[in-house]
Amino acid sequence: MIIVTGAAGFIGSGLIGTLNQQGFKSIIAVDDFSQIQKAENLEGKTIQERVEREIFFEWLDKNYRDVEFIFHIGARTDTTEFDKSIFDKLNVNFSKDIWKGCVKYQLPLVYASSAATYGLGELGYDDNEAVISQLKPLNPYGDSKNDFDIWALQQEEKPFFWAGLKFFNVYGPNEYHKARMASVIFHAFNQIKATEKMKLFRSHHPDFKDGEQMRDFIYVKDLIDVCLFFMRHRKDSGIYNLGSGQARTFKDLVLNTFNAMDKEPVIEFIDTPADIRDKYQYFTEANMAKLRSIGYDKAFHTLEEGVEDYVKNYLMGHKYL
Repeated sequence: MIIVTGAAGFIGSGLIGTLNQQGFKSIIAVDDFSQIQKAENLEGKTIQERVEREIFFEWLDKNYRDVEFIFHIGARTDTTEFDKSIFDKLNVNFSKDIWKGCVKYQLPLVYASSAATYGLGELGYDDNEAVISQLKPLNPYGDSKNDFDIWALQQEEKPFFWAGLKFFNVYGPNEYHKARMASVIFHAFNQIKATEKMKLFRSHHPDFKDGEQMRDFIYVKDLIDVCLFFMRHRKDSGIYNLGSGQARTFKDLVLNTFNAMDKEPVIEFIDTPADIRDKYQYFTEANMAKLRSIGYDKAFHTLEEGVEDYVKNYLMGHKYL
C-alpha cells in the first residue's frame, strides 16, 4: 500500500492519478474529506481506502505491515493565513508524528517542504542543509515548513529513507478548488476567458520592469515524476529543491496563456497591494544541481510546454489529472 496525505488536494490527487496510471492501485488516501470542493479531484481514481486525517495514526498502528511508502503532501498552504496555531497543528506537529511513525515502523518517506522557506532569497536558493536554520521565511506558512525541515535535520532517529522536497511555484491540473491560492496561470486563464485581458502587479523595484518579476514555475507533472523517482530510488536522504531550475517572468507566463487560448494578448498593470509590497518576491530560481547529482536526468517541461498542455488538455475542458 502507498499512503498519500493531502490526497484530495491539488498535488496529492495528481500523484494518485499518476500512480494509478502506472499500475499502483492499493492507495490509502488521507485527508479531511469534509471539504466537498475537493471531491472531484478523486473522482474516477482507484483508491483502496480513504482515511480521515484525524484517525490516521490509529489506522497506521493497525496497518503498518502492509505499507510500502508514505507521501506526506498534505499541508495548510494559505500564505495569507496568520494564525500560527493552525500551521503548528497541521504542518509541524502532524508532520512530526508522521516522521515518528516512519521511524517506528521503518517506512520510507517523501514529504512536501516549500520554496517559501527561502523568504526574499537573501541566502540564495541552494538546497544546502547547512544554511536551513538561517533562512528567513516571510509568513507563518513558510515558517512552518522551515521549522519542520530544521526539526527533521536535528533528529537522531530518522526513517531509513526520507526526502523533503522544496516545491517552488507549482501549476497544473487539479487546482480548481484552490481559489485565490491557485497558480497565476489558472487565474490568467479565467480572467482572459471572462474579460479578454489580464491584470498583473506593477513592479515597485527599480531593477525589474512591470511584468518582469520572475519565479521558478514548475509543472505539476514534473513534480510528480520526481516524487516517483524517490519512491524507487530510496537512497540519498535529505532536503532537495524541486523547481524547473529556470526563472521566468510573469509576462512570459501570461503571454503563453494567451497563446494557448488563441487570444490576442492584452495586459494591464495594477499596483501591488501596499500590505504585501515589502514582502513581495521579485525573483526565485531553484538550484537543481543536488537532485541531478543523485541521478535524476529527466528534462522538465519548459514554461511554453507546460502552459500549453495545462490550458489545452485540462483547463479548456475542466479535466483532471
